Parts: sequence; C-alpha cells; structure tokens
Amino acid sequence: MKLISRRLILIIAAVAAGALAIVGVLLVTTPVPRPLTSGAAVVGKSIRTGTPAIGGPFTLVSTDGETVTDQSFRGKWLLIFFGYTFCPDLCPTALTNVSVALEKFGADTRQLQPLFVTVDPQRDTRDVMANFLKSFDPRILGLTGTQAQIDSVTKEYRLYVAPQKSETTRDDYLVEHSAYIYLMDPQGQFVNVIQGNEDGNAIAAWLRKEMTRAMR
Repeated sequence: MKLISRRLILIIAAVAAGALAIVGVLLVTTPVPRPLTSGAAVVGKSIRTGTPAIGGPFTLVSTDGETVTDQSFRGKWLLIFFGYTFCPDLCPTALTNVSVALEKFGADTRQLQPLFVTVDPQRDTRDVMANFLKSFDPRILGLTGTQAQIDSVTKEYRLYVAPQKSETTRDDYLVEHSAYIYLMDPQGQFVNVIQGNEDGNAIAAWLRKEMTRAMR
C-alpha cells in the first residue's frame, strides 16, 4: 500500500508539473492585444498592427464650408490628427510638429493632405477652427461636423475620446483623447500611426519610410 501510494503521489506531481509548464508556455507565447487607446499604449515611435480595421467612410465639413467625405481625398495620402482647439498643449504641439514635418518633407507634400479633425464639435465651429489653424501650416485642413458625425469618424479610427466634467462652467472642460497621427494611403487604407509628440524631423522621416514601404 505504501508503494502504491508513493507511486500515485509521483504520478500526480508529474501531471501537475506538466500542466504548469503548458500554462507557462501559453502565457509567454500568446500575444496580448495592444488597443489604440492612449499615448501610453504605444511602445516606441510608431506601431504596426498588421491589417487592422482602422478608417472608413465619413462625412464632415471643412473650415471653408465645403462638405467633404473620405472619397473627396482619394488619390492622396492623408495625414490625420484628431484633437480640439481648446486643447492646452498636446494638440498645438502635434500640429506644430506636423507643420515642421511638411516643410522638411519638401515637394512631395503635393501628394499629401494633412487633416485636423475635431473631437469637440460643440465648441469647434468652422470659424473657431479656421482661426486656430492660422498658427500652423496653411496646408492643414480643419474638419468638424455634428456630434453624430464626429462620433462616427472617431469610432471608425478607434479613437479614445473622453470629455471631462468641468468644475466651473459648462463650456470650460478638457477632452482626453488619443494622440496619434494617422497615415492613410491614396485608396483610404490604413498604413500606420506615430505619436503626435514626435518632432517634425522624426515625423518627416517616418512619412518617407512608410510611404516608400507602402508603394512597393
């Protein structure tokens, strides 16, 4: 009986060890999804997620009063940043970096359309956005719309947007949002993203690399 019990204990221990080993392998080898939620979720200067479902149809209004859709920009590369004009630092920094990148990129910017899409349509009217964008490269086109239109496009681009409650007045509030700059190809397909706090030189170099890679 003692011999049988000892053998039984050894068998149980071996099975348990094997199970723990399998669990360990699964934990090491199973990829963990990296959601597009905030700047902290990005490791390095840019991320690539295979062929994610990012981007899609949209209808918005430009600062010059024209209704535009995703089809309006077919044939051009799109460089898109989502933000809002009341943003204290993140958005002005990102748009300044994009402006520097456009200058560094040179003549090839003719095939590139930079867009600034608001995540705060309640305050960002066409006039407000047009005035705000005067501080940046004139090639950056501002887009706004109804709340439903903005909700739709931010969902298409998997954007994290979270308005914060104000402790003072109803119109005095901040909006937390993702800080990515999106690159879309001339067919409207997602290419890659880079963080908005990368400097202009880094963004220009990233653009050259990504556009060259995508055209191969």
